[in-house]
Amino acid sequence: MLATVMNAIYVADVCRAEGIGSVVQTPFVLGSMTELFSKDKALEHMTQGKIVFFAGGTGHPFFSTDTGAVLRGCEIEADALLFAKNIDGVYDSDPKVNKEAKKYTRISCQDMLRQDLKAIDAAAATLCIEQKLPIIVFDLGADNSIIRVSEGEEIGTTIYIEG
Repeated sequence: MLATVMNAIYVADVCRAEGIGSVVQTPFVLGSMTELFSKDKALEHMTQGKIVFFAGGTGHPFFSTDTGAVLRGCEIEADALLFAKNIDGVYDSDPKVNKEAKKYTRISCQDMLRQDLKAIDAAAATLCIEQKLPIIVFDLGADNSIIRVSEGEEIGTTIYIEG
């Protein structure tokens, strides 16, 4: 949980250095570098054109940070979730182990679960399916990746919902 908070604080700081307003919200109080999650406050920030990073998962054990992110996305009625990872998308197998691994540009959440790809955990995927919430998985380390994906450039993998 704390690693996601540290990463969000870093990325938000980079955004601010580039002139992009950003806020980090967490499910627990962490001093002055983040603010406690509030749906109303998150929506207010977004209305002001700021990026809101949800970090720290749900703040409870047994729930992954993926599930926390999906939960927050559902709460704010997001159109899609952007998952910045240390990999450039979803593959049919681990590209570090299998040099022939195939990257998907699009895959349904249902197919991802059927193929047991583990791009996101099953609880998060199930919630996405129930709420019809797509996810875009992209490489945080790629040049301007957050800006590019937020401007609609098709990078990484889109995990869409069937039906």
